[in-house]
Amino acid sequence: MTNRRKVGIALGSGSARGWAHIGVLQQLIAEGVAPDMVAGCSMGAMIGAAYAAGCIGQLEVWALSLNLKGVVGLIDVGFSGGLIKGDRLLNMFYTQFVECPFSALQVPFAAVATDLATGEEIWLREGSVSDAVRASCTVPGLFRPVLHNGRFLIDGSVVNPVPVSLCREMGAEIVIAVDPGTEMAPRARLEAKVESRRRKIFDLPSFMRPARTPTPSLATTFMGAIDIMQQRIAQARLSTEPPDVLVAPLLGDLGIFEYHRAAAAIAEGRAAVKRMLPDIHRVLAA
Repeated sequence: MTNRRKVGIALGSGSARGWAHIGVLQQLIAEGVAPDMVAGCSMGAMIGAAYAAGCIGQLEVWALSLNLKGVVGLIDVGFSGGLIKGDRLLNMFYTQFVECPFSALQVPFAAVATDLATGEEIWLREGSVSDAVRASCTVPGLFRPVLHNGRFLIDGSVVNPVPVSLCREMGAEIVIAVDPGTEMAPRARLEAKVESRRRKIFDLPSFMRPARTPTPSLATTFMGAIDIMQQRIAQARLSTEPPDVLVAPLLGDLGIFEYHRAAAAIAEGRAAVKRMLPDIHRVLAA
């Protein structure tokens, strides 16, 4: 596809569902549509940086090696500014994948973060790539805010979960957006499954029924609220700043903390691109 217009990809937030970005990028490359630039938010920033540095395959190998014990091992508890320091996870990223300035990347890359004091959307395109990724991934209340050029920054998903606008500002003539967090159809199926189980439980004889419905844990409640917030903000931003093609992996049955399920997310990322190939080729040919 020589002489085609510049293609940018906007990789959205989505916690563990963000592993789908790996499959999306790999399938696009296989189809001859390797993005010329990438903008990322939160998990999308982490994977976008790895792609821009030419080590997306290395990141995939590591992601597929994670098991539940390995995920727990990356959690370091902190009590200043967030429940988790994030040092272990980000140090892993520094040492294994991307520790370089933006100018050393093979593909133009930018990340979005949020100024904690003002709510301003911050586009990170200079300095240390790893520092930018860390700021973009700092889920408020969960990770400690990152001090960057005199500002405390938090997760970009607070203002722009799928950074289409940033991608266009970078010079993309065609923007493919990937939103792993707001596809609601699978969630509906999951909720139906939960409801079915609930009915089965409460159809039991009274002496066999559980005493009460279990209350969600603090982590489940907190991250569930963040997830809902990100969904609503993403839907609003995508409606006012639409991409040329929206790729929406169906990941409603994958929990936001289930980082050990990378294989399923990556496979669905590839499948999502295949579903959208007619639209992708139509836009490229226009």
